[in-house]
Amino acid sequence: MTSLKNYEVKDPSLAEAGRRRIEWAAQQMPVVGLIRERFTREKPFDGIRVSACLHVTSETANLAMALKAGGANLVLCASNPLSTQDEVAAALVEHGIPTNAIKGEDEQTYYRHINTALDNHPQLTVDDGADLVTTLHTRRSDLLGNVIGGTEETTTGVIRLRSLEREGKLRYPLIAVNDAQTKYLFDNRYGTGQSTIDGITRATNILWAGRKVVVCGYGWCGRGIAMRASGLGAQVIVTEVEPLRALEAVMDGYQVMPLLEAAPIGDVFVTATGDKSVIDKAHFQAMKDGAIMANSGHFNVEINIPALESLSHNKRPARPFVDEYTLGDGRRLYLLADGRLVNLAAAEGHPASVMDMSFANQALCLEYLVKNRGKLQTRVYAVPEDIDKQVARLKLSAMNITIDTLTEEQQQYLTSWAEGT
Repeated sequence: MTSLKNYEVKDPSLAEAGRRRIEWAAQQMPVVGLIRERFTREKPFDGIRVSACLHVTSETANLAMALKAGGANLVLCASNPLSTQDEVAAALVEHGIPTNAIKGEDEQTYYRHINTALDNHPQLTVDDGADLVTTLHTRRSDLLGNVIGGTEETTTGVIRLRSLEREGKLRYPLIAVNDAQTKYLFDNRYGTGQSTIDGITRATNILWAGRKVVVCGYGWCGRGIAMRASGLGAQVIVTEVEPLRALEAVMDGYQVMPLLEAAPIGDVFVTATGDKSVIDKAHFQAMKDGAIMANSGHFNVEINIPALESLSHNKRPARPFVDEYTLGDGRRLYLLADGRLVNLAAAEGHPASVMDMSFANQALCLEYLVKNRGKLQTRVYAVPEDIDKQVARLKLSAMNITIDTLTEEQQQYLTSWAEGT
């Protein structure tokens, strides 16, 4: 492991392999590529210091390189201890982007890396889960005076930021990139759906057909997981606390029931709620021998691991990223990836083509914050509608897809009240 003043990666010699991964992802990220070309010409971030806390993957690398091409002074750290691709981290350092990320790093190292990123005295923050923003608002609050604004990538982070705003403790404007339609309708649904199934399959090599799969939470991530599991022949059960989402799951063709009723019959359980202790002690006690549990929410709190450990008299690794817990009565329960994001810990995260839109939103929203420096209130903003639509147009163009446009008469009709039957 190499450690210097402004970066820490596992092995710099992995850089060549990392470059190949980054180049492969770039082929599937044409929108970010177009933005990078414009940023190279216009330098919208010239001299701007950026601290980013994101999953250090080949897709993130393409965003980081676009920001650097735009003039940003960027320092990057990991937003999850298990999501880092070590070869990508090494390649980013070689590219001149200080990166602090090691796959499997412990909690102390994780927060040391966040603090190293904050040592950059950021004017912009880019976060995924709000750990960097939270650290900035608490232990590093002396740096808040520098900050122009920031962006947040994921559902859990937006929940935390809105809580910070409600309590009157938010200190600079932030844009909830997760709430862009070109983010959650695609990244959360199609990206999480495919990559979660991929992560569980790589870790376990199970056959999905005929399995009873319990999806906890029917937000956009849960919808995607249920859709992909069903497509592979699984019998999907959805658990929810929101009546409208539960009703939607029923209308989408899934069984809906309380988790305590699903616990004895489920084969695979996947959490995607953003809450804690979704699968708890009572559920473990009801599960059948061989049940598999995985999490696709941002933090490793959705499955109550301390409660599981309290019920177990033995724990051993069964496969990479699979821990077997033997309960007192001999039943074996299997936890994947330490309860962390299974799609990033046991697989490669979302496909690059869907992250193309998410990271295009990140790049354009950061540019928006710089252009509107000093004009925004201290609150959590939605992604501006014109940015959302611009990303959609660019993606369609990159896919060689054209769409219709309204005629002048049609536009007039849609904005008028006078014409009727």
